[in-house]
Amino acid sequence: MNEAYATPAPMALAGRTVERRPRPAPARFLAEHVAPRRPVILTDLTEGWGARRWSTAYLSEVAGTREVPVYDSRPARQRTHQHAAAATLPLADYLARLDAGERDLRMFFYNLLAHAPELTGDIEWPETGLKLFRRLPVLFVGGRGARVQMHFDIDLADNLLCHFGGRKRVLLFPPEQSAYMYRVPYSFSSLFAVDFERPDLQRFPGLARLEGQVAHLSHGDVLYIPNGWWHHVLYDDIGFSVSLRAFPSHARILGALLTNVLWRRNVDALGRRLIGQRWNDRNEATAIERVTARLAR
Repeated sequence: MNEAYATPAPMALAGRTVERRPRPAPARFLAEHVAPRRPVILTDLTEGWGARRWSTAYLSEVAGTREVPVYDSRPARQRTHQHAAAATLPLADYLARLDAGERDLRMFFYNLLAHAPELTGDIEWPETGLKLFRRLPVLFVGGRGARVQMHFDIDLADNLLCHFGGRKRVLLFPPEQSAYMYRVPYSFSSLFAVDFERPDLQRFPGLARLEGQVAHLSHGDVLYIPNGWWHHVLYDDIGFSVSLRAFPSHARILGALLTNVLWRRNVDALGRRLIGQRWNDRNEATAIERVTARLAR
């Protein structure tokens, strides 16, 4: 897990790689990254954490009997909720599938404090200047080859993504480029058909206006994702990431968070339930129409 990271081939839409640096003092971190909303990889923030021993074998031994929901990469269709789980199974069974080569099923936003408190002793709450919400340490797990659709976080949190296990890449775009992200209305994701790794510029010409960054994560790295940033995750090996989150305090961002949680999410759920696939089809067409109209200006 600690070998030097061999950088994969560059991504077409990533103009540069995310900076790597040792942990700065909290005041410097706030001034140099949080205030300007600039991603960074902190290379030494998790030194001494118990989570540095995480593996499929360790997690199976400590929390293997816990029932966990897992999610696949297929878009929700018909009247299915956009965040519906594909299955629920014991953690040990899921991790065994990963060891056997499972490439699609992922754990998503699994609250360790609520559902697997025996693992919370392996993580710490670092002093970075961010006011982290200690009741929501959430776990993400994926197997070799797993992908997470391009999205931004509904809660608009500042995110410290603490990564353990095998190599992982995160493709990032700032919210200022949202007009060309093919965002589906009433959701927080880009159009499923858009391939951000191998972009089809003829079919989706708005992608040519994007310039992203790619973060190369290895065991123990922490990626700071500023609030509102789009991200697409690629697991190059089995990996485990814990998200430590700081919710917005600025009135404008807090208002957007409440709009997301109380309005957009519920409107989408209601539309799917009452209208079904016609609701999905209409929103997906609108995502393309909006970018097309923007390019024509």
